[in-house]
Amino acid sequence: MTTSYNSYYLTAHFFGEPYPALIEFFANYPVRGKLLDMGCGQGRDAIPLARLGYDVLGLDSSKVGIEQMEAVARKENIKLRGQVCDIYAFNDFEGVKAVLFDSIFHFLKKDLKKETDLIYQTIKALDVGCIIAFCIPISGKKLKILNEILATIDSLERLLDKKIKYVFHDKKSNQSTEMDYQIVIVKKKNV
Repeated sequence: MTTSYNSYYLTAHFFGEPYPALIEFFANYPVRGKLLDMGCGQGRDAIPLARLGYDVLGLDSSKVGIEQMEAVARKENIKLRGQVCDIYAFNDFEGVKAVLFDSIFHFLKKDLKKETDLIYQTIKALDVGCIIAFCIPISGKKLKILNEILATIDSLERLLDKKIKYVFHDKKSNQSTEMDYQIVIVKKKNV
């Protein structure tokens, strides 16, 4: 999979702009601090979040995407760094105030356990008060599965549950696709 993303990322801003509703939520959220962008790609979300004052660590398996994101960070002198890694093996959540999962969960049968375990392990590792943001396509059973997983965790409070439109434009083929997405943001609380 990494190889294909490296080839996608040869096109600048391959997946387009961040979702305005996501950036608006984080712009208005009163707590800043360390934010993990799990599966950050080229920094579509990480860059504008760092511009808002978050101290962002973007994690991705694509070296090409990380290098592009870090070039922007150096140019703009924003608190953003990248790390090429397997997000399923990442375990350094010390001081983290927010975690973002944008479009990385597909909940296919072969990946369901691994993806579910990542959600549970991440939430368990976070301190009370941390927020976790999910951006997920409303296709198949993805949103239903995510909601079922989140419903099993008593220590979560929903802060945002918003349907949005995502328009993907492939510059090479000049084709556009419009998809419905859901932004779900939860906060870890005491039980």
